[in-house]
Amino acid sequence: MEKIVIEGGHSLKGMVTISGAKNAALPIIASCLLTGGWHRLSHVPRLKDIQTIKLIMSNLGVTFREEEGEVFVNSENVHEYEAPYNLVKTMRASILLLGPLLARLGKAKISLPGGCAIGARPINLHLMALAAMGVEMRLEQGYIHAQVDRLKGANIFFDITTVTGTENIMMAAVTADGQTVLQNAAKEPEVQDLADMLRSMGAQITGDGTDTIVIDGVKDLRPTPQHHVIPDRIEAGTFMIAAAMTNGEITINGCRPEHLAAVIERLQSVGAELEKVGDGLRVRGPGTIKSVDVKTMPFPGFPTDLQAQFMAMMCIASGSSVIKETIFENRFIHVSELKRMGADIKINGPHALVRGKARLSAAPVMATDLRASASLILAGLVAKEGNTEVNRIYHLDRGYEDLEKKFRSLGAGIWREKV
Repeated sequence: MEKIVIEGGHSLKGMVTISGAKNAALPIIASCLLTGGWHRLSHVPRLKDIQTIKLIMSNLGVTFREEEGEVFVNSENVHEYEAPYNLVKTMRASILLLGPLLARLGKAKISLPGGCAIGARPINLHLMALAAMGVEMRLEQGYIHAQVDRLKGANIFFDITTVTGTENIMMAAVTADGQTVLQNAAKEPEVQDLADMLRSMGAQITGDGTDTIVIDGVKDLRPTPQHHVIPDRIEAGTFMIAAAMTNGEITINGCRPEHLAAVIERLQSVGAELEKVGDGLRVRGPGTIKSVDVKTMPFPGFPTDLQAQFMAMMCIASGSSVIKETIFENRFIHVSELKRMGADIKINGPHALVRGKARLSAAPVMATDLRASASLILAGLVAKEGNTEVNRIYHLDRGYEDLEKKFRSLGAGIWREKV
């Protein structure tokens, strides 16, 4: 076990390069199951969740090779169709294997997934859509058993916008018999990146980036000759908030400002200065952070995956703010740890009232999920009176590549220690 220790009070300055997006890389790697041969992927982040999906797919017969920063995926010899609980339990994204396995083999046995404890995140929308495509399913002893002769195109309306549901059914539909139309589909950049990956394999997809995606099934796919994973907008947003919190100046290379419009607008509202430079952004923190309200929404709204980090900033803002969480019902579980550092936060259902204070105090804290881990590190960067210790950082390693090393390169006092 390890913990991260932070000596607060340093103003962050310098340049940082953003890694590939975890939430794009996971479905892209899963999509390699759709057809045999060697797929070539670049900008794949080195993360625990990536290791997990590679381990699960290796169990199915897929082989992986890394070479000069690229990942080569050979899916020629897929011979298994079960994703067992002992591999799936740590990562909800493993449900993304269901659609590709049904498309490739016509059967799948997937353990109901685990992951961060930030809400129910039911998979019923995935199952409803697959049933409409002709899949026979049963739930038995914690497993989804699914079988189909050949998937059939269908008109599918998602009652709730679902990113993984949209991705799963996109992958299932690319070789289905006929046309599939997804309505109220997710518009996230990660969905668009998966669509680009599938098109590089020969899929016929239009409408990604809108709420209606149309997939015309094709008979055969080919392995992708090259796909470059998009940069991680959540990692970029985390560093943008860190620059503002520490009154620093950070140039964030390799990000896409068009993926961060809602975050940019909120940071400008708190007083930060942002400008586009090259292939990224420069962010300058304000002398005094202004309190502003935030409401999480599906893309292009403010991302739920940056809510905890933004809340950490509001803890040291001038005035009071209201943060409304509309995506996950349990995503305020980091609040109790921020309170240990002196934050003034009151929860009322999906609303958090944050009264800003002049400073936070260093304290030992416990990470409860991936993004909560990042929020506690940000709080530690500005905390006074000792060092902040963030425990249970295995959550952090699921979604951030070398986060403390990148912060250290910007002048932060941050390091790992054995527990």
